[in-house]
Amino acid sequence: MAALVLRPATRADAAELAILVDIASHGFAGWLWSGAVAAGVCDTALERGRATMREDAAPGAWPDATVADWNGEITGVAIGYRLEDSVRAIAAPHPVIAPLLAMQRQVVGSRFIDSLAVYRQHRGKGIGQALLADQIASACGEQVSLITESHNEAALGLYSAHGFIERARLAAVPLFEDSKRHDWVLMTLNRPEERGRKHNG
Repeated sequence: MAALVLRPATRADAAELAILVDIASHGFAGWLWSGAVAAGVCDTALERGRATMREDAAPGAWPDATVADWNGEITGVAIGYRLEDSVRAIAAPHPVIAPLLAMQRQVVGSRFIDSLAVYRQHRGKGIGQALLADQIASACGEQVSLITESHNEAALGLYSAHGFIERARLAAVPLFEDSKRHDWVLMTLNRPEERGRKHNG
């Protein structure tokens, strides 16, 4: 009988985390990591991603990750952390990052779900829902926030079904001239008492 187990990630999971973060971002993370290849820091984007995920103190690295094991195999990940006020002082290293930082600054103090992904062959088993529910529980009643793409209907549906509402939209800066145009969508799940006030109102 198949068994799903959610557990804290370890540094040894870094390579799997890098793959899943790249899946969650539809290749956006890999594009960012490829800059290190051009700079001669590493040989491949995935190598850079693995090194990033192995960092101990950087937000979004292995200490902030929860992995989903299905029969002992890593099948998905959720990465979440509290957005600190220090995000206001971060300068965008590239124009494509600017709208994402602008949105994060709107939800300082919330638990921010940086990445959530499940390998394609394991979708439809409730793994993504379990990871999302775990992130919401980890917020301990505080606001939860995330950013997704306007054309990612599956993600929008999943988050809406769990009570997330759209907070803001900003146009994404295209990576290439022929890149598909889309918006970044900031979604939030407010504190239970705030959700209750809205419902009662």
